[in-house]
Amino acid sequence: MSARPSARRRVTVLAGTLAGLALSGTLGTGTAAAHGSMQNPLSRVEGCYLEGPEHPKSAACAAAIALGGTQAMYDWNGVRIGDANGRHQQLIPDGKLCSANNAEFAGLDLPRADWPATNLTAGSPFTFRYRATAPHRGTFRLYVTNGTYDPAKPLAWSNLQSTPFLTVTDPQLVDGQYVLPGRIPAGLKGRQLVYAIWQRSDSPEAFYSCSDVVFDGSGKTAGTAPVPPAGSGTPHVHDSAAATPATGSGTGTGAVAPVAVPAAATGSPAGTGQGTPSASAPGTPAASGTPVGTDAVPAGQQLAQTGTDRSTGLIAAVGTAFVLSGAAMAVLRRRNRARGTHAR
Repeated sequence: MSARPSARRRVTVLAGTLAGLALSGTLGTGTAAAHGSMQNPLSRVEGCYLEGPEHPKSAACAAAIALGGTQAMYDWNGVRIGDANGRHQQLIPDGKLCSANNAEFAGLDLPRADWPATNLTAGSPFTFRYRATAPHRGTFRLYVTNGTYDPAKPLAWSNLQSTPFLTVTDPQLVDGQYVLPGRIPAGLKGRQLVYAIWQRSDSPEAFYSCSDVVFDGSGKTAGTAPVPPAGSGTPHVHDSAAATPATGSGTGTGAVAPVAVPAAATGSPAGTGQGTPSASAPGTPAASGTPVGTDAVPAGQQLAQTGTDRSTGLIAAVGTAFVLSGAAMAVLRRRNRARGTHAR
């Protein structure tokens, strides 16, 4: 008679443990996230992913993978800092800009003059595109390297022009890509680099990318980069932190509006003499004029209104707990019936 209560207790404990694991697994997924990267001009990380992490075609991607492994390239849409909140330069030291100081992406920081590059024409209109696997409200700031840049040396903040040449808030989302119309700064020559910062306004989270570009025609023709297939990259999970407007993002303060609002693309092309140079470091708001050929663009209606809504996951976890408990009790009943038949 004593064996049955003992077995019942064991099964009950097992069911409770499994249910707890189901709940903790659901509630504990609020930190990892992955959302996108510069598509055109193609970023280093996405370019290496498209080459194939197991068999990269370029020497630069092969070297990056040899240093950091293949997983970084499969996680091409996750070069990020969850609590950046506009503090980009404070959180990312010189030499770590392309990886956002994330050890997983250390290979992206390798100083090399042979990273695959995109052809651009200085002083001309250009539509930048940013691949988004999880859309969010926020502001994009694009910087270009200055005369101190040497691709064979680690990239430092001082190698970037002090103000972004293009700033766009809540851009249009078309075919899974944010559309950022602007103008290439004039006077650029040879091999340079475009550094993109996407600071969310509904969260402190920010994303970073390095795109190698050339102005001598020796790179890949702009606009021909393949688009990653839907569902590629690390699956998106919303951050568990409460959604708060990010400071230093240039999007203002206060609660996020429940619907997309009109926004304008702003910024002064570096090297053109337009606007007043700012002494602020990259990643901080800077007053500037509107680049020629850059019109105001409506905020994409597809932008996600994100926050900390885990109710769906919680409901699923509770359901899983009940299923596990029911299965455990069914096992217990079968064992009891088997014992009764054996006793007779």
